[in-house]
Amino acid sequence: MKGIATILGILLTAATATWSLNLPLQAVTLADGTVYFVQPPRLVKATTTQSATYAWSATYYFTLDVPKNAGEPLQKVTIAQREGIDALRYDLKDTQAFVGEPRGKRQAVALSEVIGDRKTRTVSVAFDPPIPPGQTVTVGLRPVRNPNIGGVYLFGVTAFPAGEKAHGQFLGFGRLHFYDSRDAWFLRDRWFR
Repeated sequence: MKGIATILGILLTAATATWSLNLPLQAVTLADGTVYFVQPPRLVKATTTQSATYAWSATYYFTLDVPKNAGEPLQKVTIAQREGIDALRYDLKDTQAFVGEPRGKRQAVALSEVIGDRKTRTVSVAFDPPIPPGQTVTVGLRPVRNPNIGGVYLFGVTAFPAGEKAHGQFLGFGRLHFYDSRDAWFLRDRWFR
């Protein structure tokens, strides 16, 4: 029993020393080569530039924080519409990504691939180069237009580390609320006369 306590003490001391030196963490790699984040990215927020139904010039922003202790850079993000009456379509060629948040300084990030799957309502966005740990990145999707029917639309966001056999880790749901444009006109006329 004393031997186990000694070994655990040595491991704890080594882990603390590594952490205090700010050495980069290595990703978790399984025997079959599957790569995981040590600490997965975090979905910070989802926002839209236009919340009225039928709007043509909207951009949906999904902001992710890649922690310093992620262990691997962020290679790819998938954004899948999980709830909402209308199935949204996107102008995939207008997809953008940048380091930073929608409001503030932006540094453009090149995309190696943007793929849409209408059947699963999913858009996959791959970064070139991958986003290093310690960065905040925002993906901007341009819908053809906002939905016809208002309400809450949920988007599942999954992050993939760099690697040949990367395991996606679900980060949560981005929530966008769209308001019927007739309601928006009513509110504008009532409150802004």
